Amino acid sequence: MKEISNDRTNQYTELIPQIESLVQPEADLVANLANISAALHQIFQWHWVGFYRAQGEQLILGPFQGPVACTRIDKGKGVCGDCFEKGETIIVDDVHQYPGHIACSPHSNSEIVIPVFDNDGKVTMVLDIDSTEFKDFSQVDDKYLTIIARLITNKLN
Repeated sequence: MKEISNDRTNQYTELIPQIESLVQPEADLVANLANISAALHQIFQWHWVGFYRAQGEQLILGPFQGPVACTRIDKGKGVCGDCFEKGETIIVDDVHQYPGHIACSPHSNSEIVIPVFDNDGKVTMVLDIDSTEFKDFSQVDDKYLTIIARLITNKLN
């Protein structure tokens, strides 16, 4: 990975082509999810970055970077389960105030969860990112992480 600037918008606009070059030639989904998690974790230094894959009414832990995580999350439970159920991005400024928050790590203070859809519009996984900082995520993150989620959808063909 090449050096990335400090401004978050610039970081994403510089990082996305690098992620595209990682995932474009690789057909294996797990390898791609692992590299996306590693790239985001490396550049932004977030506490936890990873994927949960949908299986029935649960999300199952997938590739990630960070400390040990919850293995299974039920649909509609916690931030990830709510994103899975609603099919929309959820940004939480203070996870300690989120009703039903699942505390996998006491160091997480804010969170963003982005749904990843298959080609039929069904949520097939979520991209979950936790920060030790409060109010660390904004619409800028939503915009660019959604672009990254679409890169995954394109690989699900």
